[in-house]
Amino acid sequence: MSNDEYDSPWKEAIETYFQECIEFFFPVAAEGIDWKRGYTFLDKELQQVIRDAELGQRFVDKLVQVWRRNGEERWVLVHLEVQSYEESNFAQRMYVYHYRLFDRYNRSIASLAILGDDRPTWKPNQFSDELWGCEVKFKFPIVKLLEYSQQWGELEASSNPFATVVMAHLKAKETRQDNRSRKRWKLDLTKRLYEKGYQREDIINLFRFIDWVMKLPEELENSFWQEVTQYEDEKKMPYITSIERRGMRGGLLQGIEIALELKFGSQGLTILPEIIQIQNVEILKTVLTSIKTVNTLEELRQVYQ
Repeated sequence: MSNDEYDSPWKEAIETYFQECIEFFFPVAAEGIDWKRGYTFLDKELQQVIRDAELGQRFVDKLVQVWRRNGEERWVLVHLEVQSYEESNFAQRMYVYHYRLFDRYNRSIASLAILGDDRPTWKPNQFSDELWGCEVKFKFPIVKLLEYSQQWGELEASSNPFATVVMAHLKAKETRQDNRSRKRWKLDLTKRLYEKGYQREDIINLFRFIDWVMKLPEELENSFWQEVTQYEDEKKMPYITSIERRGMRGGLLQGIEIALELKFGSQGLTILPEIIQIQNVEILKTVLTSIKTVNTLEELRQVYQ
């Protein structure tokens, strides 16, 4: 899986579970934040700072306004970066963002980094520069996801959503060349969501992450779904399948719309409102494959009517 494919799932996980993320990875920061006062993502503001700096390719960057718990009525900033590959000027880039944010807001900033790359020894956590007695030293906390493989038991025992995120991330990287093993882990991690007693919404959110980073070839994906459906039936908790079907249905409808327009031009789109009414995923699959072979919209209608 390429690095950018980890981007969206991590972004979504952090946006959904920001507090749990900081509690899991950076307990010192979590302790200092007044969570009761909420927090605000400043994505647009960060984009501005990043655009101005134009430094290398980014993975996941988040800028969040939080309140301190130390009695001062004062908000501060958390700049959180997730990096899934090694980058030579990483520490320098963290420093540049830090001073640019400080310059812009004149507030204290905690720069924090989560490293999801494959090299155990890559741990950039400081930047320094010195010239003729003038010296700058910038240190920031990092966590190395690889090191969690040594704490697998603790991850399994934890009910923090980010334990699941870390396990899925590590196993996705580990099984890049081994789809059978990936399928087995994907199933284990999915079942674990039910066994941990998560609420329905959390199961769906965390499953999205697992599903996103642990993609499988079609044949294994189908057998994975059969086993999940069977498991859900036994547990009498059909959460994921319905959501998955919704997601799959959305993807199929998108494909049908493109195929109709390619084959029949704008005329093809006139039939779309009828197709949108179809709930059955299998019928939608048949519609999509039939578009190639039918000659008229009327023939296509006969496929689903």
